[in-house]
Amino acid sequence: MTKKKKEKSFSSFVNNPIDFTLLITILLLLSIGLIMVLSASSPSALAESGNSYAYFSKQLIFAVLGIIAMMFISKIDYRFYQKFYKHAWWIAIILLALVLIAGKTVNGAKRWIYVTETLSFQPSEIVKFLMIIFYAGILVKNRDELSLYFKGFFKHICLLAPIIGLLLLEPHFSASVVIIGICSIMMIMAGCKFWHFIATGSLAGIPAMIFLIIKEPYRLQRVVTFLDPWKDITGDGWQVIQSLYAIGSGGLFGAGLRRK
Repeated sequence: MTKKKKEKSFSSFVNNPIDFTLLITILLLLSIGLIMVLSASSPSALAESGNSYAYFSKQLIFAVLGIIAMMFISKIDYRFYQKFYKHAWWIAIILLALVLIAGKTVNGAKRWIYVTETLSFQPSEIVKFLMIIFYAGILVKNRDELSLYFKGFFKHICLLAPIIGLLLLEPHFSASVVIIGICSIMMIMAGCKFWHFIATGSLAGIPAMIFLIIKEPYRLQRVVTFLDPWKDITGDGWQVIQSLYAIGSGGLFGAGLRRK
């Protein structure tokens, strides 16, 4: 008897059933988000462009594209990304260097790359995903050394230093904190010792945080603004005051959709 040849497929996940619980949850959250965008942006859009659906239409297009991309990516075997974990680190470095060279400065920070006048993207958002791929790959490769300080914790945290350094040059402090948090949790879950983070954070992390806050006082100002936002109504206190107005007029559950 002749053996049947195995059919080759780019992924073993192609024929996997759809997780309808997850899919419905995503669609519900996306729908609620779109409704909120329409409700909140329609007066501004009407005043600026004469079309109350201007912002909503743009958001809807990206939502549809996102769903299509999600359906395609869900069919890719996650182990496929492991082959390219080193590439992910280099791509992240290139993107962050590119934004410093070709990015547009807005309010004293270079965080966006403008492809056209209306189309732009923020490299730091892409870097978050690239760092997840990179650390997932390298932590699996070096899992036997992760409990050690220098070969486990120190070596892998040093690989994050150039990424954080480039982010701070933009500057993008919040993205730095998020990426450090994500990578630290991944390292702990993979086998790095929690006390390594506590000890190093106490000796180096906290002093570094204080230095960054002192160097750029606006970072601390953003945190303490809520104590008295009325001191700077049109500046740092603007968002806090607007949230108070929103709660005051709509309560905890809102005032419903805006009527034309």
